[in-house]
Amino acid sequence: MDILIADDDADSRSLLQVLLQKMGYRVITACDGTEALDRLQRPGSPNLILLDWIMPGMEGIEVCRRYREKYKDEPKYIILLTAKDSTDSLVDGLAAGANDYISKPFNKRELFARLNVGRRFIELQQKLIEHIAKLKDSLDHVKKLQGILPICMYCHNIRNDQESWERIDSYISDHSDAEFSHGICPECLAKHHEQF
Repeated sequence: MDILIADDDADSRSLLQVLLQKMGYRVITACDGTEALDRLQRPGSPNLILLDWIMPGMEGIEVCRRYREKYKDEPKYIILLTAKDSTDSLVDGLAAGANDYISKPFNKRELFARLNVGRRFIELQQKLIEHIAKLKDSLDHVKKLQGILPICMYCHNIRNDQESWERIDSYISDHSDAEFSHGICPECLAKHHEQF
């Protein structure tokens, strides 16, 4: 998985890059907030982001806020890295759209654990997006079934996609989850079973 690290301190950036590459991440770096926001807005940008809070040009919290305002539905997981450890700072960071928050100096095990939470979140979001796409395809298919169906005016069979004719109940069963129970309407009962 790709990860974006945005930190203006070259030593911190290098340390994070080495640690995360050892974990198997492909690391993309940014030296300040402006570069970070630019990288986030590119197609195919990483879904996992570590943003330093205090950076020149644009602070991490502002990068987070601007990104979330413009891309509300993107499944990115943003972690703010900061020396600020007050409750107010935590609340401000989360309100700006961060998913998580790590205080500096960070503990490696905590960092790895929080990144794994982010990774699981992204994977679940991607599965959800795939399921929604499948549901939309299914709904489109149902809408097609609700459209005009070619039905024989005599036998009431339906012409299927292969241009052959089949019973309407078989056709609908094959193309949906509908189940059928057969009965006799009053008109057919009178017409075909006059003895009743």
